[in-house]
Amino acid sequence: MTILENIDRTGSRDYQRIAAALDFLVRHFEEQPRLEAVADEVGLSPYHFQRLFTSWAGISPKKFLQHLSLERAKASLAGEASVLEAAYDAGLSGPGRLHDLFVAHEAVTPGEWKRAGAGLELSYGWHSSPFGDCLIVATERGVCGLAFELAAGRAATEEDLLGPFGEARCVEAPATTEKFAEQAFDGAGGDLRVVLRGTSFQIKVWEALLRIPPGKVMSYEGLARAVGKPGAARAVAGAVARNPVSWLVPCHRIIRSTGAITGYRWGPERKRAMLALEAAEAEAAAA
Repeated sequence: MTILENIDRTGSRDYQRIAAALDFLVRHFEEQPRLEAVADEVGLSPYHFQRLFTSWAGISPKKFLQHLSLERAKASLAGEASVLEAAYDAGLSGPGRLHDLFVAHEAVTPGEWKRAGAGLELSYGWHSSPFGDCLIVATERGVCGLAFELAAGRAATEEDLLGPFGEARCVEAPATTEKFAEQAFDGAGGDLRVVLRGTSFQIKVWEALLRIPPGKVMSYEGLARAVGKPGAARAVAGAVARNPVSWLVPCHRIIRSTGAITGYRWGPERKRAMLALEAAEAEAAAA
């Protein structure tokens, strides 16, 4: 069972505590906070916090802190070429969370692109996730948008994600998008489909992102080589930044060649938490 399969999305007190603990660890990891400090932050005794965190992450809070470090990111980058080659050889994104194997993408048709969304009905809704509240946008064909709440608030997040759909009719319907939220974060994925709207180059970059195994990272330069454009790292970075389906299309797995974790629309702290959780899960599975 994966980390994310263990996380309760119903807004329970335990879920809120784990979410708070992740946020605290990401903000203070350079200080290497003691177990007692983190437990106090979430209102639990050290013993109960250790048990709760380990039951979900598969490793201790101390071990999780190690996965937040720059050195871990650099070590992962060092093997980026062999990792991606192996993934392409297998035709899959790697042996990690099953949803990375099951997520299929479907580009919109030229006619839909030309109409700028006219006649298209979108459902959207807010849901809990391991990384804070997220906004999911979907059609009957699948998920076409996944964003995390911006510092400017929900209204700004909705405008940012829904705006590019132009003349599409957007209906707030969290009961409809709930099933997509469950599949997106439960580690299983099922037949979850992602509907992507982009240029042929952007689609190619987003496909390459899906092939990066969980727990691994790549540089922008490495991704440019992977799509056959070794001199186009800047253009690749632009396509990564325009990815409309966060998490499922894992743009968070792209970092600078120095190992620095920056350049994430939803905040570097959230990106670091995603990478640390994936690395911890990969290590737990290997063990």
